[in-house]
Amino acid sequence: MLKPCLDCYHTNFSAFPDMLAYHEQLRQDSHWERSEVQNLTVAALDKSSPLFADATQFDASVSKDAIEDTAENLGLAIQIGGQFFPLRDTSYRSLLDRAKINGTALPKLSREKLADVLNSCFALHKKSGALLLIRDEKVSAVHSGDEKDYSILEIDQLLNGLQAQIDQRFPGNIFTSGYTDHALTSASWTLPGQKKDLLSAYEKALDTHGLKSMADKLMPGIRFTTSDTGTASAKVSALLMGYSYPIHIGSIIAVDHRNQKKVPDFIASLDMLFAQFGDSIAKLNELFSIQLEYPVNAMTAVCKALKLPKKAAMEAIRMFELANGGQPATAHDVFMALQEIPFTLKANGMPESKLVVLQESMSRALTLRWNDYDLARKVSY
Repeated sequence: MLKPCLDCYHTNFSAFPDMLAYHEQLRQDSHWERSEVQNLTVAALDKSSPLFADATQFDASVSKDAIEDTAENLGLAIQIGGQFFPLRDTSYRSLLDRAKINGTALPKLSREKLADVLNSCFALHKKSGALLLIRDEKVSAVHSGDEKDYSILEIDQLLNGLQAQIDQRFPGNIFTSGYTDHALTSASWTLPGQKKDLLSAYEKALDTHGLKSMADKLMPGIRFTTSDTGTASAKVSALLMGYSYPIHIGSIIAVDHRNQKKVPDFIASLDMLFAQFGDSIAKLNELFSIQLEYPVNAMTAVCKALKLPKKAAMEAIRMFELANGGQPATAHDVFMALQEIPFTLKANGMPESKLVVLQESMSRALTLRWNDYDLARKVSY
């Protein structure tokens, strides 16, 4: 069983009360600390560093497991109140943001040199504040201390408000799964009571195109995602459930952790949930009207444009090419063929948090100018 202090920790939930209770406890056990950026001090924490061998310099809450795990991953620690905390890998991007630096060469530096660079840059920002998230024995993020740049939206409060709104607007909803790691939290529901209202037009289109068996499997659903470490805004996305893996058809509600946003702002935005879901379905329906003369080339070009994982994309393209037999097809055919990519990656063990980000990228295909990708020449990937 993975320990929560490990960077690779993740857990799944099959019941909403369990997920809510977990995040309520997580909020109580986590700490948000404010500091001036110029007062931040980072130190190397790889296996050759003096800090690795001296556990007395760490906060009493930090275990040997947390120290050793950090030495295997980010290899840095940060000092808060005279005591060190390991830095989780999720903190890296926000750490660079506070130092106002970036570059592909930075990760290649020794941990000691990287710490020196960060500390030198921190000292330059005398009027900047930082908001640090201490969670499960490590610092998981180093956000901006200005509420206009980062606003705390507690996950358990978002979940509670969302469930109340779903119960009110979508009676009979069913919680299907929840997931949490140090980067992202997600939860999904099916909406069986609203299948007719939400999907009737799309089901008719499927039937017209000889895809009644596909229509029979369909169920509308939604996915909630959020992050305390800067990975994602608090958002709700439209899903089509019933296939081998849920199909993401667009983000319909999103509230960024910025501009002094509060949990009630997210709850208020949910009033548009039903209408926005309908808009996502309409975009999917429009794909039936787009005819592609060279669908395999179009699929390859779209995968390239969306920067989808090459190996899984090439396998999905190969499978579509075999099934298609070189015939013209609709953009809807290609969009559905793309869904083989997350299914393959899920089977190969890709973390849920990365799959969610991938599916959000794939949903952009709904708004592409498909004819621009319908190329007669073979497309290299």
